[in-house]
Amino acid sequence: MQLSPTAQRVHRHLTEPDAGYPDPWPNAAGLTAADLGHLLPLAYRVTGSGPAFSMRVTVTDQVRERQPVFDSESCLALYEALVDGLTRRKWADLCLAAAALLRCPGGAPSAELAGPARTLIEFMARERRIEEPYAFLAVAGLAGMDQVVEIMEEQKAQPLAAAELDLVMGLDPAGRALFAEIGPRTFGSPPELPDVWERLAAMPAYVDFTRSTLEAADARLAAIHAGEIPYRADKAFGSIETAVIGRAARLALFLDEPWLPELLGRLLSRVAVAPTTAKTLPSQALLYEVARAAERFPTPEAITALRTARALTRHAGVVKQLDRMIRKAEPGLADRVEVAFRMPDLGFGPGGRLEVPMGEHRAVVAPGEDGAFALSWWHGDRRLKAVPAAVRKERPDEVKRLRELVKQVQRQVTTLVKALEAGFAGEAAQPYETWREQIADHPIASTVGGRLIWEAEVAPGEWQAALGGLKGRRVRLWHPARATPAEVTGWREAVTEGRVRQPFKQAFREVYLRTPAEERTAAYSNRFAGHVVDYRRLYAIFKARGWRADMLGPWDGGDAGQATRVLAEGQWRASFFHDYLYDDPGEHASTDQVRFHRRVDGEWREAPLAEVPALVFSEAMRDVDLFVAVTSIAADPEWADRGYDRHLDYWRAASFGELPPSAEVRRDALARLLPRLSIADRCTLTDRYLVVRGDLRTYKIHLGSANILMEPGDVYLCIVSAPDRNAGLFLPFEDDGRLALILSKALLLADDSRITDETIVRQIKG
Repeated sequence: MQLSPTAQRVHRHLTEPDAGYPDPWPNAAGLTAADLGHLLPLAYRVTGSGPAFSMRVTVTDQVRERQPVFDSESCLALYEALVDGLTRRKWADLCLAAAALLRCPGGAPSAELAGPARTLIEFMARERRIEEPYAFLAVAGLAGMDQVVEIMEEQKAQPLAAAELDLVMGLDPAGRALFAEIGPRTFGSPPELPDVWERLAAMPAYVDFTRSTLEAADARLAAIHAGEIPYRADKAFGSIETAVIGRAARLALFLDEPWLPELLGRLLSRVAVAPTTAKTLPSQALLYEVARAAERFPTPEAITALRTARALTRHAGVVKQLDRMIRKAEPGLADRVEVAFRMPDLGFGPGGRLEVPMGEHRAVVAPGEDGAFALSWWHGDRRLKAVPAAVRKERPDEVKRLRELVKQVQRQVTTLVKALEAGFAGEAAQPYETWREQIADHPIASTVGGRLIWEAEVAPGEWQAALGGLKGRRVRLWHPARATPAEVTGWREAVTEGRVRQPFKQAFREVYLRTPAEERTAAYSNRFAGHVVDYRRLYAIFKARGWRADMLGPWDGGDAGQATRVLAEGQWRASFFHDYLYDDPGEHASTDQVRFHRRVDGEWREAPLAEVPALVFSEAMRDVDLFVAVTSIAADPEWADRGYDRHLDYWRAASFGELPPSAEVRRDALARLLPRLSIADRCTLTDRYLVVRGDLRTYKIHLGSANILMEPGDVYLCIVSAPDRNAGLFLPFEDDGRLALILSKALLLADDSRITDETIVRQIKG
């Protein structure tokens, strides 16, 4: 085959151990998929150290991140390379061998592979090394050694695993390799094939097996709860069965099977709680495995079922873990527009209202001004303060059911809101009829959709916006990045004057445009580089916002990391680089570049900033701004008093520096809210500060950090928190806490002569 110039240089250094370190080192990004398929067998033959081994690591790292492509020659070379190292390694990467069968477009050369495949299987069978059973069976199929299935005793001993094993044994080697592709993978495996689930869905026998497996798992759990099977904590399923059920759940979720929601709801409710009063579970492992399946292929019903399981379980550790897993699953709904906004109506009527007669009384479940659903009790036209005594006594089960219903509908609304916001970075639009059915006319979803601004395509390429939506060919969420400044101002006025509390920040959403500095760097942004942040808080907020990152720390290799988020229906990825700071007071990190990658042919390729869609760029940078704003030590009002000299200059500069876009939006919101406050005549907005005139002094509250300087002399005033005096104050969006904190501090300081906190008074009068 014809190798690229980069591959030719790599080839030389893999095959000539004494060639020395290349100058410069080849750019591995220049290797094609075919290059990787050719070079990988050569890399596996390299041992020891030196430049050849370093080149081996470069190649294998690329294979783990990208999809190699093999031809007959390179596929055979890989099998021979795996054989050559057997006696030294005492192991062969059969997952990689199976993966090669699926990445050989012309078909793997079965006859030529039979010999090395037999050698591999004989060795692994003799050593009882069958950690990856379906990769083992795929290679065994090439060797004509299906009899080795007899040694797979653990699989045969677990009923559901045995049933899947029977199914797989009826497939050819490539079919078995598909199951290896979705099973546990080795460290050297390439990324999962983009179309592996489509291929599995094309197997009618496996689709049928998926349903029967989940039904069997549910039946076993039902028997445990009925006392027909003795309860043993975490012993309802074997470890291999758990993996089988997880694969079945993934395919059913991928196919969005109509029978799945009810079945999955029962299964999760039963697996989350013991049939006794114990805090244990029938199978904690299965609960997490199904949660991971929902993370991969989320549906609203699956996430609602996970929330129900979370409410049922008595195990505090499981609650925390499910919270993390649900937060990971919710953003993925934005990539599945066809299912994302589907939800049952639960018997609610227009406006999200449900009335239930209770003799002389009636119960009403309906959303309040903030959109949250609540249960209220009425006698005629009079609202009661609590459940009527007669209802509580005569209908306790009905009262309990209604309370659970409130929790259920709120879980559905939360899932919908998360899905809508997560899809904000994409350009995807729904057909009008679908949007009307699932959002506008839906009794529950409309309580969310009615508080959002929608755009409808009224003519090809012509979009009009309206609060709550309007008719057109297609419908999508309005985003300020697509609007003119005048339109943005108009919508901010509309939601403020109309007292519309949006379920997430939309009219007041920050917009991030490329700067001249980013045009010069071209490949990356340094806009949020050089900040010192609380690392533990940063890691936590990564998880909360759906970014993936490895934990850093004071261990080998734990000093540099990147957090990534996939956006725009899975077509773009943003990466935020950061470094762990050693020898620091506490645990801190420094921030670095933001880069973007586009998905091309199933792999990620770095893209210049100029090619990143405006919404993808804006939404990714908005998250990074949030990370810095929330976790920067500049947001710690006590930092200057802790006695730390290190980073003090940074703290001073960042605490009162120029405003990022998030703070600019906060300033705009304050400009609209201040005239409604009783202290309006004491407040002035400047470019960076809310200036508050008290009786004793004048105060400048920074709109970014919320830290305070006192005039005259710009003396720092440390107020960690202020009494919440914002009750009843309308905010046009769900606040991250900073706007409310600034308003609380302003209300406190405007009446500074009445402050009783001695630590604050001492500073003011000092």
